[in-house]
Amino acid sequence: MTEKSDIEKLRILVAHWIDHNHSHEAEMTKWLTVAKDAGQGNTVACLEEAIAGMKQTDGALDRALETLGGPLEDHHHHHH
Repeated sequence: MTEKSDIEKLRILVAHWIDHNHSHEAEMTKWLTVAKDAGQGNTVACLEEAIAGMKQTDGALDRALETLGGPLEDHHHHHH
């Protein structure tokens, strides 16, 4: 078993960050509805901004992953 190169580690991390971002976005979107129902207009605006920012981050991370050669083959098999 060879030691993983830093680049391999980075590929795993970036893929992991993308996964995490997606779950955070899903959760934020869910709570956005809660804030809307509660009439928290300012909160809604802020959350929408946060979600838009995360989508930009996703795009940047996706591109980072591509520059590293794409996700490692085994990433999707062992999900926590």
